[in-house]
Amino acid sequence: MSSKTKTKLAKADGKATSVPTLRFPEFWNAPEWKVKPLKEVASINPGNLGLPDSFVYIDLESVVAGELKVKTRISRQEAPSRAQRLVEPGDIIFQVVRPYQRNNLLCEFDNNDVYVASTGYAQLRATGSNHFLYQSIHTDSFVEKVMAKCTGSSYPAINSSELAGIHLPIPSTLPEQQKIAECLSSVDKLIAAQARKLAALKNHKKALMQQLFPREGESQPRLRFPEFRKAAYWQLKKIGSMLVETQRPIELADEADYRLVTVKRRYGGVVSRGIMKGREIQVKSQFTVLPGDFLISKRQIVHNACGLVPRELNGSVVSNEYSVLTPTDDCAIDFFSWFAMQPVVSLSFMNCSVGIVIEKMLFKLPAWLKQEFLFPSLAEQKKIADCLRSLDELIAAHVRKLGALKTHKEGLMQQLFPAPSNVEA
Repeated sequence: MSSKTKTKLAKADGKATSVPTLRFPEFWNAPEWKVKPLKEVASINPGNLGLPDSFVYIDLESVVAGELKVKTRISRQEAPSRAQRLVEPGDIIFQVVRPYQRNNLLCEFDNNDVYVASTGYAQLRATGSNHFLYQSIHTDSFVEKVMAKCTGSSYPAINSSELAGIHLPIPSTLPEQQKIAECLSSVDKLIAAQARKLAALKNHKKALMQQLFPREGESQPRLRFPEFRKAAYWQLKKIGSMLVETQRPIELADEADYRLVTVKRRYGGVVSRGIMKGREIQVKSQFTVLPGDFLISKRQIVHNACGLVPRELNGSVVSNEYSVLTPTDDCAIDFFSWFAMQPVVSLSFMNCSVGIVIEKMLFKLPAWLKQEFLFPSLAEQKKIADCLRSLDELIAAHVRKLGALKTHKEGLMQQLFPAPSNVEA
């Protein structure tokens, strides 16, 4: 075994032992870790069966990032048939169906409520540090072993007896377990705080958009920037006065490379479909798109498949299954992309499509271009677009920060736990 890994595997008292790459200084000379089955480090389903008069029902569907977001108090008569296992503070509720989702819960209650879990989950009560065990069951190594024991394809699941036999490495001393748990739990708290910031920003953006655009049945938005509060009211205009269809047909060369793009549903944006040779593209009627083009998928617009072509997809091609639209002098295209997300516009996409089956409905561009909506002046359009763009940039920065924190924790776990190849199955 390579000396570079600093990871050792030995036999002590007949049990496998291992050492992670990274240990805290005070444990450099501590005993090696031991590899034990889960049943030796936790009680499996120890909760008493039977329901109190009222309780908080734990449903893992309401667990987000390790936190129980929805706490529903119900009576015994209202309880789901599987709600039977009493939970104590410190217990871990483990997701036995589709465990790859890692949607588990460490029960840390801040009041005297009685909590009950479903018999459809596994309840773990650690004999050592419950926080350490909670981190352990989220390692790639443990999850891979669990999945290997699962049965079923659409909803893979593991039973409690199989789960009890899954091996995992455990520090020999409780202080080392606690030290690792404290380190990773502190990162979890940072991740949770960052996730809350991100959610708050997204909610702020959603609320702001509801204020910056007129609501259904209203002729003006409820919020206008100071410089426009005394400006003219928004005016009814046809879409055709804001956008025009623009076709840039291209003749495909057999050996040339072309990037194809598509539009994701639910305003998911314009994305690449990959690069193909001209001879590989079956539909020969192709059109070039440029940054700032407003692209509509004729067969998916009923699912709000529209958006702006980004700079990085400049010169890509689309077939005649798409409508390519460019702004007139009265339209700020960035504003229009936000405008298109309004519920009343979404409804117009449906109303201007024909067909019986929703997945086969076809968008009629000429009919949509005749639709009338309220629009502000060009200057106000640009102001609204600048505001929402800056908010999007802030959200993107927080998304990157959240991703960096998750990557940091992932790297920590890879070093604070022994390498999977050095742990017995």
